[in-house]
Amino acid sequence: MTTSRQQNLKVLRTALAVALGAFGFGFFVLPPLYYIACEKIFGIKLENSPAGGERLAGLTVDPDRLVTVEFDGTVNSKLPWSFQPSQLTLQVRPGEVYEATYLARNTSDGPVVGQAVPSVAPSTASAYFNKTECFCFTEQLLNPGEERSMPVRFVIDPALPDDVHTVTLSYTFYNNDIATQRVAGTQAGAHGAP
Repeated sequence: MTTSRQQNLKVLRTALAVALGAFGFGFFVLPPLYYIACEKIFGIKLENSPAGGERLAGLTVDPDRLVTVEFDGTVNSKLPWSFQPSQLTLQVRPGEVYEATYLARNTSDGPVVGQAVPSVAPSTASAYFNKTECFCFTEQLLNPGEERSMPVRFVIDPALPDDVHTVTLSYTFYNNDIATQRVAGTQAGAHGAP
């Protein structure tokens, strides 16, 4: 074997080792670090399921306090939808369950599956903002031109720090390309069936 061929194989092995190491780091190490950074360091609660009864069991309504909840909604540029809150603000009493709605519309000529990613600001408030029902917990399919009201039910924990007077609930909808392709393929198969 020539020296240049040996060097090429050595470079190839090194490149493969680096690629496998990067994949392993990105797949196995980064997600736990992301959750640790968000939840432990920055205090951002990452939830993708409803707040359970045990979390809400001891909450009592604070009749003397009002918190303003602001609503915001956007779509990623790859998603051919319009999406916005039905109302921009709501005055809430901590400990009481409220419902707000967002309106989504598919502006394309094909079915599209979207996934909403929520965020709460300020970050210190995210640990006290509990969603009991939310469209963000599951993928959302909208057919061409379909418009849908999407509710979110929530309760703010009365332990919310006293210096927080306004909380912003924001959603960004992203196109779920894989689910959209799956739906398009299923519908194409159904139309082609005798």
